[in-house]
Amino acid sequence: MNSENFKLQASSSPLQKKLNIYFTAGIPQLEDTADIIKLIQDSGADMLEIGMPYSDPVADGPVIQKAHELALKNGMTIEKLFSQLKTIKNELKIPVILMGYINPVLSFGFENFCTACSESGVSGLIIPDLPPIEFEKNYRKILEKYNLNFTFLVTPETSDERILYLDSLSSGFLYAVSSSSTTGNENTVLKNESYLSKLASLPLQNPVMIGFGIKSKEDFENVTEKADGGIIGTAFVNILLQNRDWKKEAIDFIHSIKA
Repeated sequence: MNSENFKLQASSSPLQKKLNIYFTAGIPQLEDTADIIKLIQDSGADMLEIGMPYSDPVADGPVIQKAHELALKNGMTIEKLFSQLKTIKNELKIPVILMGYINPVLSFGFENFCTACSESGVSGLIIPDLPPIEFEKNYRKILEKYNLNFTFLVTPETSDERILYLDSLSSGFLYAVSSSSTTGNENTVLKNESYLSKLASLPLQNPVMIGFGIKSKEDFENVTEKADGGIIGTAFVNILLQNRDWKKEAIDFIHSIKA
């Protein structure tokens, strides 16, 4: 699976809303990554997002921070993640996106990282702390060379002009944060009508995926009324962290959203 067939199709049909499931690589155990990827894929998700553990995940709330800490304690590294991905590369049928922070990627070497993504079946990247101007100046051409999508994030406070700018830089989809908060924030306002209506009215080139705070089918349906899909992270990661029988719980959870 690569970025050539990653482009989402915008649709107003509830049956075609896309579900993106996020989890942190290296939890609950170091070697569970491949099993979780196959579980997400087989349970009906349309794409999956893998968090690369980092010691200072500033955009993430307590649950995903805990997941990062556990993954690092388990011994997860970027090198290990690529090794795990390569073992199931030929089994991937949905897009795989890596989400993380720029410092570990730069330590790995940006072009080396993109090469490894290409060799591991990765379709795209989300790096929230990479400034757009740096992206344009230093990294865009490298990503294009390796046929990798790159997704930027927008929030309710992002101006129309900047939303259009970030959309023009993005490929695959535009990540619309439901509210200006960290992931999993209990006070997240999911259905900001004016914000979602604004996104729906703008002449965007990419489909819009809503993330942060989606915990249920009801949440998913609410936020995707005017968007093309939703991203679920904290609720899924919680299952991996808290349930001994996490495989059944995880399958049931995805089925409950897609039902």
